[in-house]
Amino acid sequence: MTRRLANAQAVQSLVARLATQISRHNPGVKDLALVGIKRRGVPLAERVAARLNAGRKSKVPVGAIDITLYRDDLQMVAETPIVRGTEISFDISGKTIVLVDDVVFTGRTIRAALSALLDFGRPRAIQLAVLVDRGHRELPIQPDFAGKKVVTRRDDLVDIFLKETDGRDEVVLTRVGQSQRPKAKSQKPK
Repeated sequence: MTRRLANAQAVQSLVARLATQISRHNPGVKDLALVGIKRRGVPLAERVAARLNAGRKSKVPVGAIDITLYRDDLQMVAETPIVRGTEISFDISGKTIVLVDDVVFTGRTIRAALSALLDFGRPRAIQLAVLVDRGHRELPIQPDFAGKKVVTRRDDLVDIFLKETDGRDEVVLTRVGQSQRPKAKSQKPK
């Protein structure tokens, strides 16, 4: 079963909510920078920054971070992983960095992003903003800012589609039903 959780207009509202939350928590957005986690975290960071920058003289810088080589499941992902590169053209030391991603699930992607980010300097603080928080953490990582919190089952899929990467804005929940799950092998009593 597939269900749309957010259409294009709702995605815009979620981005606006993130920008508002970040702005309230960081008054004046002084020494603030956004770093999007590649892939979909980058366009989200750019959208949030555009809202934060509206009407301001000083602009909130945006960077992009690739976590490929920091993943704890690198061996399972691909024999030759594709590294897309990190683009952070500003000094992160002493700044408040807001890591931006599309969805937070187990927390492992964020752990990898934290490790990668700290190779670039020592920020004053790191905050986490996600479009969707779907729960089921395996690590003690929680977002500071979330556009939407969604109750899911562990094997559900939450897909975020963005115009910049997918040609459309949408959030979709796919519930994996009993008929779609692999059948358990029956065991005979001994």
